[in-house]
Amino acid sequence: MEELRRSYSRLCKEGGAEPQEAVLQQLHQLPRGRLDLATQSLTVDTCRALGKLLQKETLLTELVLSDCMLSEEGAALLLQGLCANAVVRLLDLKGNNLRAAGAEALGRLLRQNKCIQNLTLEWNNLGAWEDAFATFCGALAVNSALRQLDLRNNQISHKGAEGLALALKSNASLQQLDLRWNNVGLLGGRALVNCLPSNRTLWRLELAGNSIPSDVLRAAERAMDHSQERQAAQQENQARTHTLSKEVRCLREEKSKQFLGLMETIDKQREEMARSSRASAARMGQLQEALNERHSIINALKAKLQMAEAALALSEQKARDLGELLATTEQELRGLAQRQAKEHRLEQQEAAERESKLFRDLSAANEKNLLLQNQVVGLERKVKSQQEQLFLARQELTDTSAELKMRAVQAEERLELEKKRSRQSLEDSERLRLKEVEHMTRHLEESERAMQERVQRLEASRLSLEEELSQAKAAALGERSQAEEELIKAKSQVRMEERPLSGAHSSSAWLTWRRSCGCWRRRGTRLRAPACSRSSRWLMPRPGLASSACRWRACRGAWRSCIRS
Repeated sequence: MEELRRSYSRLCKEGGAEPQEAVLQQLHQLPRGRLDLATQSLTVDTCRALGKLLQKETLLTELVLSDCMLSEEGAALLLQGLCANAVVRLLDLKGNNLRAAGAEALGRLLRQNKCIQNLTLEWNNLGAWEDAFATFCGALAVNSALRQLDLRNNQISHKGAEGLALALKSNASLQQLDLRWNNVGLLGGRALVNCLPSNRTLWRLELAGNSIPSDVLRAAERAMDHSQERQAAQQENQARTHTLSKEVRCLREEKSKQFLGLMETIDKQREEMARSSRASAARMGQLQEALNERHSIINALKAKLQMAEAALALSEQKARDLGELLATTEQELRGLAQRQAKEHRLEQQEAAERESKLFRDLSAANEKNLLLQNQVVGLERKVKSQQEQLFLARQELTDTSAELKMRAVQAEERLELEKKRSRQSLEDSERLRLKEVEHMTRHLEESERAMQERVQRLEASRLSLEEELSQAKAAALGERSQAEEELIKAKSQVRMEERPLSGAHSSSAWLTWRRSCGCWRRRGTRLRAPACSRSSRWLMPRPGLASSACRWRACRGAWRSCIRS
């Protein structure tokens, strides 16, 4: 138990959370492999640690987590750890308000776990999400280990009951199913009753509190009674088969004992025969080994004899060859002695001549040696003087190098001082430049603000001037139009006064075209605009026209009507 507590504490610390004291106390007690954490509020970190612990735990067989206020994430972590567990037989998740994610996690658990036999899911909300509950039902269909399933108060509708019915058709291990206090209804009840003939293992089905009609309930009870009878008969058959298997086992044991006795006697006889055969084989082996040794000795002696004979023949042949070689060598030695005597005489003569030459060369070499010794003495004196000069030069070099080093150190110090001064001057100049830049930026910002204000004032004045100008133009246009009208009136009066004087020109008349409307006008007539005329050759301008009107002379019957008045 202490190992469980240490493992739980280690997993919590790895996850960065503190272990819960209630969980530690329950892990310390752990009666008969039962971990009871009912009514304990488990956090997500605790659920993660327990899930990792349950993956490899082999002591827990019952896990009670009722009314633990598990979140969706915590429940998923716990059930994920139980997927790899092969020891837990009972799992109680009552009153944890499991929803869609919980239903999907339970579906994965039922698909992967092969050891949980009792599953309690009372007071949850698994049936409220139809898709998630459908995945749970699909996992239940392929599960082969679950024996008891409690789904009371889970808001299971008729669609959820239909999914359970499909799962029960394929399931071959579930024996007890509790669906009390749900919303199964008539359709769900009929679906469950219709699936019961296909299921051979379910013998207890609770459907109270589901708004199911009494005839459907009675049909379910009859089916359960039939399955219970079948279960009882199956249990009796199992008991009989168990007793028969025991009797068969006893007979097999007796037969096996008799067979073992016979096999022991046969083994003893075989052992005795094997011993005798081993002894005879050992004797035969010893005799065979002695015979083989003798054969090997004889073969070795024969081989040695053959080798000795071959060596003797080779030695005789070598002796003959050596005798022949000895005679030939003696003859060659005599010839060589004569030749060497002649050569010795010649060499003595040549040696005498060489000796005389060498004496002469030696005397000349002695004289050269004396000269060279004198030269060597002079050269040694020169070398000594040069060594002294070199020593003095080295001393001067060391002195000058020391002075140069001192000067270099002084120059470096001066350079450092100059660098510091230059850095200080650069920093001062940089500060001044920054101050000037700040001052200039401020001045530019202020000038920009002033210019913007001035531009705004100028824009306002421009708008006011444009308004005044437009008003003045409108007034000028009005006055101009009035003056033109007065001028036209005056000109028309002058023409009316001049008309009696121009009686000679009865076939033509002066017409006036006003630019404002584009019409030809004559007092008492309505004429068409010149642009609509067929020909303009007989239209002749008259000089001295006004600025606002043009007068033309028209022939008789030129224009009879005008579209504008």
